[in-house]
Amino acid sequence: MSEPFSVPVTVRGYETDVQGHLNQAVYLNYAEHARWSLLHAAGISQSALIGSGVGPVALETTIRYKRELLAGDEVEVTCAFVWSGGKTFRIEQSVLKADGSVAAEITAVGGILDLEKRKLVADPAEVFKKLASDPGLFGLS
Repeated sequence: MSEPFSVPVTVRGYETDVQGHLNQAVYLNYAEHARWSLLHAAGISQSALIGSGVGPVALETTIRYKRELLAGDEVEVTCAFVWSGGKTFRIEQSVLKADGSVAAEITAVGGILDLEKRKLVADPAEVFKKLASDPGLFGLS
């Protein structure tokens, strides 16, 4: 099995709270950055999504904090899509410290919204297959 898609991020001082830890809301920014980076790497742009009349939506997000992150820490944010059929999919992400330890686990449930009907599309995997130049990055063939 190949390694999940990941992007490097450096924790910046202005992202920390009064204890010097990465602010809890910033983990969501890191996760979102990794998701859009994966879409971009797979050949899907925001304009391509909108031009197709669809857009990704977040339905639920859970963050499990495991280890503290401090300003200057170098991390990798992973991103893997998990398909189970139906209108939704899961995105599993980890924020990994330089030593490989897990600083946080982020699990999200998402879908693809039909922008005209304002309803989730029946098969989001098909949307990604159609738009992506490399659907393999989503675990699709």
